[in-house]
Amino acid sequence: MASLQLCLPFSSTSRFRYQPVRCANERQALFNRIAPVYDNLNDVLSMGQHRIWKRMAVAWSGAKIGDNVLDLCCGSGDLAFLLSEKVWPTGKVTGLDFSEDQLSMASSRQDLLSKVCYRNIEWVEGDALDLPFSDCFFHGITMGYGLRNVVDRRKALQEMFRVLKPGSRISVLDFNKSTKPITATIQEWMINNVVVPVASGYGLAKEYEYLNSSIEEFLTGKEQEKLALEVGFSTAKHYEITGGLMGNLVATR
Repeated sequence: MASLQLCLPFSSTSRFRYQPVRCANERQALFNRIAPVYDNLNDVLSMGQHRIWKRMAVAWSGAKIGDNVLDLCCGSGDLAFLLSEKVWPTGKVTGLDFSEDQLSMASSRQDLLSKVCYRNIEWVEGDALDLPFSDCFFHGITMGYGLRNVVDRRKALQEMFRVLKPGSRISVLDFNKSTKPITATIQEWMINNVVVPVASGYGLAKEYEYLNSSIEEFLTGKEQEKLALEVGFSTAKHYEITGGLMGNLVATR
């Protein structure tokens, strides 16, 4: 935990801690821009289905009462809030993201929702490729729509492996890069004809146009499994959900 204590408060009124972030600046700026409408857009674009996918991801993490867990690339906190309900009352949740604006939204939601179990969440601004935590620190890790966006996926998985306790699991939810042409075609059509037009109504068309290219550059489920095993995980299984449009990697240290 000593490394976490090196993080300095972002400001005297900040609800989260800060660590210098080394990442793609344009991607960090993108998530700062979409932060104010991120939650509403997720509901609209997925017709509320993202809440089901996130509950599945949390269930696959194996989080339980008393655990110390990490939600990596936490955004506005959806997975962190779900995790807190699992580990409460004696557990702890850390939500880490590289976007100050997303963390501000998460902290505001924490105050607004004011559920007792949410008091066990701490927000940290930091780098997924250089986690400010000691080895074997967490009982479980979730990551929602983050692995696709980091600049070094191997390093991100290595860092998750490092800070995870032996026998514990990571659960990584993201868009699925399907090997089935019809699924890939449907996914591309939906992004071009539903996601981007809806996002344009919020003035964010350019911010969401990157989705197709980011999925194209992402790893297939089998490639994710292979990479997880290469960095040291003992088991790795990628599950396709929603007809293969989404996927979830589950790996055990």
